[in-house]
Amino acid sequence: MAVYLDNAATTLPCEPAVSAVFDCMVEDYGNPSSLHKLGVIAEQRLTEARKSIAAALVCDPQCITFTSGATECNNTAIIGAARNYGKRKKKIVVSAIEHPSVAEPIKYLEEKEGFEVVRIKPSRNGEIAAEDFIDAVDENTCLVSCMMVNNETGAIQPVRRIFSHVKRNFPDCITHCDAVQGFMKLPIKSAELFADVIVVSGHKVYAVKGVGAMYIRKGIRIAPLLMGGGQEKGMRSGTESVPLIAGFGAAVRSLMPNMNVAYSNAEQIRAYLLKKLSKLEYITVNSATENSSPYIINFSVRGIRSEIMLHYLESKEIYVSSGSACSKGAHSSVLSAIGVPDKLADSAIRVSLSRATTMGEIDLLVNVLQEGYQSLAKTK
Repeated sequence: MAVYLDNAATTLPCEPAVSAVFDCMVEDYGNPSSLHKLGVIAEQRLTEARKSIAAALVCDPQCITFTSGATECNNTAIIGAARNYGKRKKKIVVSAIEHPSVAEPIKYLEEKEGFEVVRIKPSRNGEIAAEDFIDAVDENTCLVSCMMVNNETGAIQPVRRIFSHVKRNFPDCITHCDAVQGFMKLPIKSAELFADVIVVSGHKVYAVKGVGAMYIRKGIRIAPLLMGGGQEKGMRSGTESVPLIAGFGAAVRSLMPNMNVAYSNAEQIRAYLLKKLSKLEYITVNSATENSSPYIINFSVRGIRSEIMLHYLESKEIYVSSGSACSKGAHSSVLSAIGVPDKLADSAIRVSLSRATTMGEIDLLVNVLQEGYQSLAKTK
């Protein structure tokens, strides 16, 4: 039986999501812009999903824009905000541990459009110091971006503290949060986060790939990247993918009632894993033990390169990752930023839990890790 522990990369779609996708593909397949009955039904499906995402973020459904995924959301938010608010203010402050879908558009703005970028480095525990962020923001700053939960280490960032200070002192500065790894795990109330834009993704929360959403606070002007028929209130032209959006909404509705219970269960499983890893002298845990999402645990198997151990585990039908799925094996900039030595970074393994992960699966993982180390160390 396969043990899937790569849920920060993607999750197994839940039955309500799959059912909603199927229904919209074979029954409610109209174009939501059409005026006839099938179009109206399709539009109702979008409205229902929009209300579900809004309920999870505690906001007005009209603040929700659907896209093809978090990468499109982050690109649109960052480039669109910079173009609207960065005509005179040319400074961006961002954490140094962002997902590539944030880091790359900011790098583009720096290199191609003349923006000054200040990247705030984390401490060894993976957390950004709010004071460092706050001190870097000034009257010339147009955009501040900080993720909620780091996708490689699980470190929870002090987003609310950073953003509340920024909005109090520089109300025109746009605050952007990639909340992909926090959504449906941590409680998020848009108003209390002081974020102008919040980005979430479907396939990280048991929906299907190819759909994301962003909350845009009322009154905030983001220049759209896609232009055409004016769908999604002009923010994202192109016929909406009703099946994927409906599946996203269905997944969120199924998760909401038990978020706290699921989080508590994840905490117990994480503690169990960390206790077992602490008994192995060749394991170094890279994730912080405090103020960290229980769903993500990063550790290094000293002396064994990540991809070698990853494929050994895979041969036993245990699936983990060596870091961000988007890096495809490239050296982790996140682990470098938090001061993990190159040799440890090159042997890092990321385990990410789901709501279905069991203690028995953790036992199997640790047993196979031990077998793998003993086998692979001999071949060196």
